[in-house]
Amino acid sequence: MAIDPGLRRLALGTLLAAFPGGTAPDWALGLLTEGLAGHTLFGTNVVDAAQVAGLTARLRSVRPDALIAIDEEGGDVTRLAHRTGSPYPGNAALGTVDDPELTRAVYAAIGGDLAAAGINLDLAPTVDVNSADDNPIIGTRSFGSHPMRVARHAAAAIEGLQSAGVAACAKHFPGHGATVSDSHLELPTIDATLDLLRERDLPPFAAVVAAGTRAIMSAHIRVPALTGDDPGTFSKRVLTDLLRGEYGFGGAIVTDALEMKGAAVTAGGIGPAAVRALAAGADLLCIGAKVDLSLVEAVVSEIVGAVEDGRLPLGRLEDAVARTSAMAAWAATPRSGPGPDEGLGLSAARRAVRVEGSLDELARPLVVQLVSGSSIAEGRVPWGLGPHLDGTEQVEVVAAEASPDEIAAKAGGRPIVVVGRHTHRSPAGRELIEALAAAHPVGVVEMGWPSAWRPAHARAFVTTHGASLANGRAAAEVLGVAR
Repeated sequence: MAIDPGLRRLALGTLLAAFPGGTAPDWALGLLTEGLAGHTLFGTNVVDAAQVAGLTARLRSVRPDALIAIDEEGGDVTRLAHRTGSPYPGNAALGTVDDPELTRAVYAAIGGDLAAAGINLDLAPTVDVNSADDNPIIGTRSFGSHPMRVARHAAAAIEGLQSAGVAACAKHFPGHGATVSDSHLELPTIDATLDLLRERDLPPFAAVVAAGTRAIMSAHIRVPALTGDDPGTFSKRVLTDLLRGEYGFGGAIVTDALEMKGAAVTAGGIGPAAVRALAAGADLLCIGAKVDLSLVEAVVSEIVGAVEDGRLPLGRLEDAVARTSAMAAWAATPRSGPGPDEGLGLSAARRAVRVEGSLDELARPLVVQLVSGSSIAEGRVPWGLGPHLDGTEQVEVVAAEASPDEIAAKAGGRPIVVVGRHTHRSPAGRELIEALAAAHPVGVVEMGWPSAWRPAHARAFVTTHGASLANGRAAAEVLGVAR
């Protein structure tokens, strides 16, 4: 049976699709002419600034008000600079400095970079309060663990980003910071009362609503007191009653990627997830990163079928398209900035470095970088001190396979500086550092989320609050090994 063309256009108007490669395929362009809200760009779409600008110009040539979205948070999550690392520190570093004007300036610079590339919707900032040290998906993407500090920096980030004419999308409502599992891989549960959420997780979202954010992203997390067995993305109580009603948000509610297991598995597929999210109050649906024409058509068919069989009221679909279209109209003409401000990013990263102990015994060291995995949100982005070293020798080791005696022998009479990310989560990493420090002058550089763990005999502990290119340079300077 043929799909009603009017309903098809409405369904397309709620979708953010994606495509592989550095050029847009014909089907991706064709969908824009048929009403698709827009596309999300990922690292696989990015070669360099000129190529991205050409790609976005091509997309906009067939649909001037197309939403072209990206995850550009600065710090550990960057798509524009995924080949080198971001020139800006991320939220944990900015929250540590605790200068909202600096946060506003960094996000204005990020917005300027995006506008120059033709991108008009940033799926950022992350405004979750990272209350769990072992959170595997938020961590340094958060401004910190204190709700009011996160709130003031969240508002500053929104103001800075949107000053460039790029729509901001604060995430992940109602708060992903207390989770200890990754919603890309499963449905995390936060067993918290609504009163605790209001005290701990929700203040930053109140702040971004007041700051005028154009969008807020829902989280695929389960909060039994609010959502029952479902994720927040499918909860009318979360999206409509709490976010719209209590917090007065009038912009576009955007879903996190519906391909994530926290949504798709719960709903029985991406199409059913799209229907449930729209029915709960979402307006713009991120399908995911692995998208082709057949997937978009399947989701459209599911949405149209839901309207026709009564699962999704037509008025709710029309309202979603109206909110998405209003954001697209606002963001249709982003204002280009002066280009990447690496001086600003480095200055901010320097201010975020914290040194405990003494660096006096760590001159001309052997640098040992612990090989570290990355979250799906981060992707594989270079990190560490390597690009900044002045000829100082560096080796990379897998902590579980490394021999303290072999490392010490390689160091000879030199001190050792061990560089890691989230080292407190790695028993093998901690054991290696403790063994080295017991018999050798050792310093530690922590480029992940800070924790209370400190090796007993280390001479110094340096915390960068992030692993961006700028954070690495700042750490190398502090150690006196920067070129």
